[in-house]
Parts: sequence; C-alpha cells; structure tokens
Amino acid sequence: MKEQKSPIFEYPNTRSREHDAASLTGWRRYLWLALLVCASVAFTLSFACATTFAAFSTAAALTLNRRDAMLLTGAVWLANQFVGFIVLRYPWTLSSFGWGVAIGVAAILATLAARWTTSALEKAIWTGRTFAAFAAAFAVFEGVLFVVAHVVLGGTEDFAPPIVGWIFAVNASALIGLFVLNWLAMIIGLIPRLPARPSITERHA
Repeated sequence: MKEQKSPIFEYPNTRSREHDAASLTGWRRYLWLALLVCASVAFTLSFACATTFAAFSTAAALTLNRRDAMLLTGAVWLANQFVGFIVLRYPWTLSSFGWGVAIGVAAILATLAARWTTSALEKAIWTGRTFAAFAAAFAVFEGVLFVVAHVVLGGTEDFAPPIVGWIFAVNASALIGLFVLNWLAMIIGLIPRLPARPSITERHA
C-alpha cells in the first residue's frame, strides 16, 4: 500500500539530489520565507500574547531543511519581539526581555522537537506525522516556558488548563492557516508542486 501524501504539504524543500533542481532558490526562496514571517506578524497582531510558535515550528520541521527551519524560527521570533515591543508596547523591563529570550529558546527547541518527531515517524501517514510533530512542538514550547516561569520569572498561573487550551486552539488554527497559505502559493506558482516527496531520511541538512 502506498503511503498517503499530504495534498498541501508539498513544499519544494526536499534535500535529495534528484529534486535539488526543483527546490526554491534565489528570490523565490526569500520571498516565501518573507511571506511566512509576515503571516507570523499577522498572527501576533491578532492574538497578542498567544504566540503561534508551535504552528510555525511544525510547518518549518515538515517542509524546510534544517537551515531554513532555523532561519524561519529566528525570523518569526524577531518579528514577534518587534511587534510586541514597538507596536503592542510591551513594557521595557528585565522581566519582559527575559521572557523574550525564553520564548526564542523555546521556539528553537520546539522546531528541533518537531523535526525529530517527523524523522522518527517517517513511515507514518502524513496526517500522523503532522499531528505528532505539532503535539511535540507545542509540548516542548509550553514546557520550556513553564519551567522558566516556575524557576526564574514567575507567572505559572498563566499555564492554567483553560489558558493552555486556548493557546493550543490558536496554534492549531494558525497551522491550518499555514496549510492554506502553502496551497495558495502552489496555485499561483510561487512554489512548485513536486510529483513525490522523499522520506526525511533521504534529506541532508
């Protein structure tokens, strides 16, 4: 039985040699990454403190090579901090800066966790990989922030189940939005549609 493939996640991010010619290069690569960062800004403005890093970490892990996944995660973090401090006027305090650093570290670890999960489940159907990668990214992101809150910065009351559940729903909605954005990008030809997606073990960072 052939492996079920995602009708949406067919990014040209494959790192196998036979598909190198089809991968994003030049201005298309940077434009696509820029669009994803702009999408993160829109989510930040819409949901304020409910960051959508788990969604972006999942998308990055499933669709980008390691370099671009880290690049995207870092760019999304910078955009989030810029919007927070400049547009939403977060207080310029040591605590706020500390949370900014903690969020950045948590986002990187969430992306790595999603990539590891995707690799470990390479033989699973795409829906299983996606859900597992998202769950891993969300758990690691929230877990790191909870530890920081408990040990250093305080604010563990913000991790009450209703609040965490709401943040989970926001991230799930953001991930669906990224699916749609990817599909639209393929429709307009910004990113090519590949005939098949190789397994993650065939890729090289």
